[in-house]
Amino acid sequence: MHTTATTATTALSRPATRAAPPAPVRTAYALWLTAVAAGAFETVLAIGRMVADGTASAGEIGVGLAVRLTVFTAAVLIARRMRGGARWARITLAIGLGVLGTASMVVQPLGYLADGGSLTAALSQAGALDWVFGASRAVHVGAVLTAVALMFGPAANAYFRPRA
Repeated sequence: MHTTATTATTALSRPATRAAPPAPVRTAYALWLTAVAAGAFETVLAIGRMVADGTASAGEIGVGLAVRLTVFTAAVLIARRMRGGARWARITLAIGLGVLGTASMVVQPLGYLADGGSLTAALSQAGALDWVFGASRAVHVGAVLTAVALMFGPAANAYFRPRA
């Protein structure tokens, strides 16, 4: 037998259903997955280069892989929560990957230029692997920056606004 009090208690203990995410949030989610895929691809390229050059030990590669796989997994899980309307997930993605992650991707090239490196020289000496890596990195950074922008547009802000 289901009483009115039991029904009311059950209804209060269930989370409120949230409307389907608006297009900008769905697109941001797809872009986070794109960024993770690009990051995984870049990892494969970098490991291939390190193995071919002999510039890293198996232990260094293993640690690097463990860190990256942890970040990639967390990014996908947090992006899923963002798509579901979790405000904390939106902020975590924006700060963790939008700011810190992007900084980690651009610090080396900017450091090279700040130390007097020439963009022209770097491009003229780039091999096919460098161009593929660079293209993937451009997709990666573009996906992250666009996802962050979409997560804070008007439709997304309305979606993430607390419900009464």
